[in-house]
Amino acid sequence: MAISRREFSRLIAGAGALAAFSQLGRSASVAQVATPFRAMVGVFLFGGNDAWNMVVPTDGRYAQYASARGASLALQQSALMPLSGTAFGLHPSFTPLQAAWDEGSLNVVLNAGSLFQPLTKTLYQQREDLRPLNLMSHSDQQAHWQGVRVRDVSIDGFMGRMADKLGSTTALPPLISIAGSNLALIGDRSSPLILPSSGSIVRSGYNAAATDAATRARQAALTVMADGAAYGQVANLTAQGLNSAYDQAVTANAIISSTTSGVDRFFVNPTTGAALTSDISRQLLRVARMIDNRVGLGHTRQTFFVSQGGYDTHDNQVDAANTATGTQATLYSDLAMALAGFYQAMKAMNLADSVTAFTMSDFGRVYRANAQRGTDHAWGSNHLVLGGALRDRTVHGAYPTPVLGGPDDINTDGRWLPTISIEEYVGAVAQWHGVAAADMGYVFPNWSTWNGGGRGPVPLFA
Repeated sequence: MAISRREFSRLIAGAGALAAFSQLGRSASVAQVATPFRAMVGVFLFGGNDAWNMVVPTDGRYAQYASARGASLALQQSALMPLSGTAFGLHPSFTPLQAAWDEGSLNVVLNAGSLFQPLTKTLYQQREDLRPLNLMSHSDQQAHWQGVRVRDVSIDGFMGRMADKLGSTTALPPLISIAGSNLALIGDRSSPLILPSSGSIVRSGYNAAATDAATRARQAALTVMADGAAYGQVANLTAQGLNSAYDQAVTANAIISSTTSGVDRFFVNPTTGAALTSDISRQLLRVARMIDNRVGLGHTRQTFFVSQGGYDTHDNQVDAANTATGTQATLYSDLAMALAGFYQAMKAMNLADSVTAFTMSDFGRVYRANAQRGTDHAWGSNHLVLGGALRDRTVHGAYPTPVLGGPDDINTDGRWLPTISIEEYVGAVAQWHGVAAADMGYVFPNWSTWNGGGRGPVPLFA
């Protein structure tokens, strides 16, 4: 029985040959057009970010915020990083991004989440068939954000489908993850290059200087396998994949493992000047290095996936003595410094207008604190978008009425019904990135629901 390239690549996907099959099945008939460079960087905050302490109202709604969140969780208004010209402030840990806001390169998107169609609270209560499947489940909501099929199973993701349509014939894929293999990266005709956040790409168990018989025999077998043209279709496909992976590793290692790079100097603590060491900073540093090498790689478009974990803050989200410190504050501080360094690196390369980073997360968290100074799973959430092409200092969307059990709460503890869909939010970035209008329905299967009748992409870009 004949086996398709896609079936074969899925069959061996767990074999661990890093990026080995990145080019199998890629459509060579869809060539990149000569357009100005653009890159998009998806930053997934795994665990469900409590973005209601990330973006806080500073007008008359602050009193409702403080009352509903409770004294054990609510931030002091005086501690917030002001978003000048708006009625909102950010968690104080985001102070490293103050310059980006002041320069017009930071936007906020309010109350976005997985939606099958626009919902009111009444419609949500009456029509279970219109709700996204398995709401408030980590794995399902992560799949919703990455696969963007909220009432169906996703076998591929929006970044992979974008790569299908944008196409590439370059040796190194322009779809790159520094955060491992994730659903968002899987396409029908494209696959990502997966890079580590530290160290270099190595062939597991390989040692050219080995003298023991077992290791030498294994390496000799791999050498034979790398020339599999005479051994049938499966062997030949495997050989192509191995050779592609080895070649890609050499190219990628020269970039990510170089001892010097012009972008490294921006990834420092703004207070101490010490090099950043968090995993999210290492990931974004490697993204910056790949962007810095875009010309040599032949990339006119690059798509990146990075992530930060630890946001499942059921307890000790904040410290008992100070709501502006604690687990969440530490995560935010690492994220903010990494994003600020990344933004400064893009400015230094004159690419601030050409690169857009945006956050995603499983779901938001409940407004009311639990007994452990934490928050539980909810739905709608707020997000940050960073880049020089954005509208000047803009907050998009509507903040929910901060009343527990009120018109925007599907429960009684502040589980806000989203008012902006994933498609409207992420779709705006995808269109800016270069996805054609005719291809948006392929990249976002429910696009027609969110593009027309008064709905459409969030107007992020100037």
